[in-house]
Amino acid sequence: MDAQNCLKILREIKDVAFATVNDEGKLEVRIIDVMIVEEDKLYFCTGRGKDFYRQLMKHPDVAVTGLNKEFQMVRLSGKAEKLTDQKHWIDRIFEENPVMNGVYPGESRYILEPFCIESGELEFFDLGKSPIYRESFTFGHAEAPDEQEIHKEKDGSCALREKGFRITNGCIGCGKCMRNCPQQCITKGKPFVIHQEHCLHCGLCFENCPVQAIVRRGA
Repeated sequence: MDAQNCLKILREIKDVAFATVNDEGKLEVRIIDVMIVEEDKLYFCTGRGKDFYRQLMKHPDVAVTGLNKEFQMVRLSGKAEKLTDQKHWIDRIFEENPVMNGVYPGESRYILEPFCIESGELEFFDLGKSPIYRESFTFGHAEAPDEQEIHKEKDGSCALREKGFRITNGCIGCGKCMRNCPQQCITKGKPFVIHQEHCLHCGLCFENCPVQAIVRRGA
């Protein structure tokens, strides 16, 4: 799995949830069609009269989520940028999504504005496997919103925010975390090890460690 394949899953799902921030600073979610995915970029459009459009123009940060029939979930967070060559991109969107002609016939299509998400973070989460499988990626030139959560690497790229939990050297090897883990993704060691690719991030190990040797990653 990689960033492009995650974006392709969102394209295949097509109708995905987009979250934006409104004028009162509250979150709003709606279903939006993913129109094009190529070169690690996601394209969509919306009408200039919609609240969604105003929110994107004022607060370009978006969160996108989709779940397919195989119970594979993709989560994306990034910034939406309005594209300058409006007619070119709207015509391209209609070529690749001909059903749009029935919704916006003729010249009415040009009330729509094209947007692109070309950088951010992606998470792939496969609930159809046992144990579950998860993997995270950055794509494009993601900027760190919080230096405590993402740090710049020497090559200028951004490291992913660390999520979930880890076991520190305070571990006494009692095995309580391993026995209680619903995905059985903790193995013996000095200290014990949480295999992050299978972790639910549920916090059961964290809550039950008798010596508080388990801490949040990235904290």
